[in-house]
Amino acid sequence: MTEETEAGLRGRLIDAGVELVHAEGAQALSLREIARRAGVSHGAPRRYFPTHLDLLSAIAREGFAELTDRVTTALAVPSDGPRAELDALARVYLDFALTRRGMYELMFRHDLLESGRLGLRETSLPLFGLLARLVARVRPGAGPEPTAVAAALWANLHGIAQLWGWGSLQLAAGTDDVEPLLRAALDAHLGPAGRER
Repeated sequence: MTEETEAGLRGRLIDAGVELVHAEGAQALSLREIARRAGVSHGAPRRYFPTHLDLLSAIAREGFAELTDRVTTALAVPSDGPRAELDALARVYLDFALTRRGMYELMFRHDLLESGRLGLRETSLPLFGLLARLVARVRPGAGPEPTAVAAALWANLHGIAQLWGWGSLQLAAGTDDVEPLLRAALDAHLGPAGRER
């Protein structure tokens, strides 16, 4: 096979996995089904991805790339400052988690994160760095450390996304509107809007 053909087949396997996770969820990502959807033999993925985790990590990286693109697009719109940018970032994050549920679950699978194959430095850490910089701009000179506040805010958003996806928050909060929870999370970590320090 030529190098171009090999790269094309590798990409086709990843694309098939992305389509599968969007259609059926992360639990459907077997090597056999990805190969079937890509139109190759069930052994073909092993030539390009030594392990199942390598292929899943490549698919998850596509999710991080999509999330990054969505955040970049949202932040390209002129805003009223860092608080509005944080609001936009949080909304994009929750929207992605709720509309790309299977991909979102794959991106944060413990075995992928633990394996080191996902390449956190290249995938999720740049987004976290952006979150921390925006927090620092909203809370200049205020303690605690912006990185700790950003981590707590991210954990809060992640928790909202997970619990909302499971239907638990709707039941507990007695609402089908995630907006009050988003507002509460931002206010809890940044202070009420309009009171940036």
